Order: sequence, then C-alpha cells, then structure tokens
Amino acid sequence: MNSLPASASMHPSSPACCHPSGHGVTRRTAIQAGAIGLLGLGINHVTALRALAATGATPLPRGRAKSVIYIFLSGGLSQHESFDPKPDAPLEMRGEFKPIPTSTPGTHICEHLPELAKRSHKYALVRSLTHPSNDHSGAHHIMLTGRSELPLGFDPNKPKETDFPSIAAVAGAVLPSRNNLPPAIVLPDKIVHRTGRALPGQFGGQMGRNRDPWFLEISPYHPLHYGAYPEYLFHHATGPMQDAHLQFQAPHLSLPAGLSEDRVLNRVGLRDTLESQSRFYAQAVEDTGFDKYRQAAISLLTNGGVHDAFDLSKADPKWLDRYGRNSFGWSLLMARQLVEAGISLIQVNLGNNETWDTHQAAFPNLKNYLLPPMDRAVSALLDDLDSRGLLDETLVVMGSEFGRTPRITTIPGAKLPGRDHWGGCQSVLLAGGGVRGGAVIGASDRIGAYPAEAAQRPENLAATIYEALGLPRTAEWRDPLDRPHSVYDGEPIKGLV
Repeated sequence: MNSLPASASMHPSSPACCHPSGHGVTRRTAIQAGAIGLLGLGINHVTALRALAATGATPLPRGRAKSVIYIFLSGGLSQHESFDPKPDAPLEMRGEFKPIPTSTPGTHICEHLPELAKRSHKYALVRSLTHPSNDHSGAHHIMLTGRSELPLGFDPNKPKETDFPSIAAVAGAVLPSRNNLPPAIVLPDKIVHRTGRALPGQFGGQMGRNRDPWFLEISPYHPLHYGAYPEYLFHHATGPMQDAHLQFQAPHLSLPAGLSEDRVLNRVGLRDTLESQSRFYAQAVEDTGFDKYRQAAISLLTNGGVHDAFDLSKADPKWLDRYGRNSFGWSLLMARQLVEAGISLIQVNLGNNETWDTHQAAFPNLKNYLLPPMDRAVSALLDDLDSRGLLDETLVVMGSEFGRTPRITTIPGAKLPGRDHWGGCQSVLLAGGGVRGGAVIGASDRIGAYPAEAAQRPENLAATIYEALGLPRTAEWRDPLDRPHSVYDGEPIKGLV
C-alpha cells in the first residue's frame, strides 16, 4: 500500500455499484469481473474500464494539448476576491481586499493571490463568463456539462440519467485511451453535498451509467469540514478545525500477496485463483469485450510508470513542499503525474461539500483557509508543467459553478458578512495548451455583476476544452439507444490563442 508523507495515509477507495444489466451473467464473466477486484481495483472501477474498452481506436486529429486539467472550485469563487477586483466600486461591493499588480502590465488580481500574480504571464483570464443559475445544483450541472440550460426533468437533489453528460464523461467516451488508462479521470472525490447527496452534472447522464467518468476517490467526505486538510481545515461558521480521521487515500493498485505478475498474466492460473470470488461479482455485466477491462486492470499493475502516477510517496519532496502538503497540493501534483502517464482529461475538485460557498465570514475564510493553498498549488502546477516541457501541451482551466453577488450581505445568524450565489458573472483562469499568457478576455461591469463585453457561456468554455484536445466539430457521443449527439454546443473562446 502506498503511503504519503506528512501524516497522509492511503487505502482502497470505497466500492460503488456496478452498472446493471438485463442479461444473465456467465461464469466466465463473473471470473473476469473478480479479476479486477482481486487485482486491487474496486468494483467501482469496472464501469470506467468498460468505457475504456469500448472507446474506439480511430486516431483523432492532433490537438493543441495532449491533456486538460480542469480545476473545479465547488461552492463558487468570488470574482471580486480573486481575478476581477473592483477597487473603485462602493465599499459594500468592493470588499475588504486590495488589488495587486501582476507580471502583466495593467492587470491586477486579489492581494491574497501573490504567487499567481507573479505568473500572470503564464495564464489568461476570462472575466465575462455568465449563465442563468444561482442554484448550486443547477450551476454545478451547467459548468460541469458545459450546457447553460437544464435538462427536462432536472432534479437538484439527485443525479438522473436524463442529465446531460459531464465534460469528463464526454471526453472519456470519445477520446482514445493511452497506456491502457481511461481517457478521463476525476479526483480526489465526487462532489458531495453536506447532506450526503452527490451533486448532478458529474456523471454520464444521457450516455448511460456505463459512461460515468472514472472517479479516483482518494479524499474522504465529511459533512462539516471544508478546505485543504490537514493544513487549512475549517468550517464556514466556526473557523479552524481539526480531524485526525481525514486522510488522503491513494488507490490500492498493488498485487495481492502471493499473486505474482506471472500468475496474473497466466489465464488459467488467474481463473483458478479467482474461482472462489466469482459469486461476489455475480452482477458483472455480460459483455463480449470484458477481456479488455481485465487487461486494462492488469496493465495498471504491471506497468511501473503507470502505477507510479498514482503514488505520491515517490514524488520529489521539493515539489511536495512547492505544491503544499495538503489535499489541494496533493491533488494537483497527482494530476501532473497523470498527465505524464497519458490521461487526456483530469478534473480536480479543489474542496468538496461546496467549500468555496462563502456566504458568511467570507473575508477571513478566503484569506486564511482558501486562497493561500489554491494560490500555492496552482502556481506550483504551472511551474512544474513548465519545467517539464508539458505546459504547452497541457491546458489548465480553473473555474467554479458560479461567482458571487456584487453586494456584500450578512445572512441571518452569521456574525460576519459574505456574498451570495451569482451566475451572472464569474472569472475563469486558463493556461497552457497554446493559451496566450497575460491575455484578458472580456470584462465585467463596474460592480462585477454582468459581462460588459465579450460575454462567454459555459458552452464556449467546454468547446475550448474539446478543441484543445483535438476533437473535430463533427465529434459525437451516443446514448444507450445509439442516437448521436454533438459534442460541441458552442464555439471556443476567441482571443485565447
């Protein structure tokens, strides 16, 4: 089992349900499904491997980027307190923080993002992204799927198979695999509300559950804790918190004791070893291509380079310190390693449970717990990719489900003020993959409420990601009835490249 420095331990992620099937399950299928379990992958990974096996091998046109890292700040990053400060607005709108100059003349960002300010020549800012929802669930669905409208029958309380597929799910379905790895991975966890429900928009939706992206669940969910644990763990109302049970969990990808690589690669020996486990996996889906799922699982174990991508214990201590020894830093460092391993799209959720939802105590919480680890980790990611010659071929995108209201308010029962939900305008950071460093696309009005020029929609952001990965405008995904649906619903953001 892998281990992390700084008291971060790892263990297998919790299993999730496999996609149901109306077909019977043969003994051969059950044995092969058991192979994945015995090889250290939970049954929750079967779906991802199935999608991997079904991915067509037809090569795609070469894109500007080999990989995309989509950093998602669940809860809603304030545009005023990050990349679009409004120092000339009235006090009740401009807030407590001051702007600071960046390495790009004329561009200023929040004073609590000093490292990103030094690196503005490496990224572009879009200050005019807008959509119609002020609801967390609806806005998550919008920004994770790249679709401004909500699907018919949308339920904010649970994901449904009528939801639109997420950007990660689409990428996983239409991109070819590299190194026997799934084309798209989401880490370090699903986005889960404090009530325990997974937020809609993260899954395969209309493509079917077998097209859910591969969730690399390595960060535990807790209903009351937020932030980059263990260094920046806090609660919105009470401030700093401690919890020894929060641990960063890497996937368990080692061979079980007594099972050598030779035995893994020996079909008869593997069959005999797994005979007793077949009943447990009786719900495995009957599929003529299931051998490919097993083969992909075996590849994860027998390819040392791929295996190391999931192991932070072998990371350079210097870079561990640069990223920060906390969940934000570990997640982005693992994302960089997965880029090197050959993953096409990695979605990194920096903060579960709507961590960035700063209704109350917004200024101390942003200053002390949220902006510092994000500033540090994202800056380190840009430097790390650049130093390895990977930034030009890796598009980095960072955004939230929405921005925050122009006016500062105090909610009932809160001691300190914050800002409410606001889909009208948010700022998005993009770097690498051919993006012009220092560019500023669009602008918000004088109080940061709505776009004043070059308004962008989530469809444009999704199209920017797909184009960078080389997907042609004719690219399609297919639903379970084999009906085609266009990947593109908008045009890539103009002026970025």
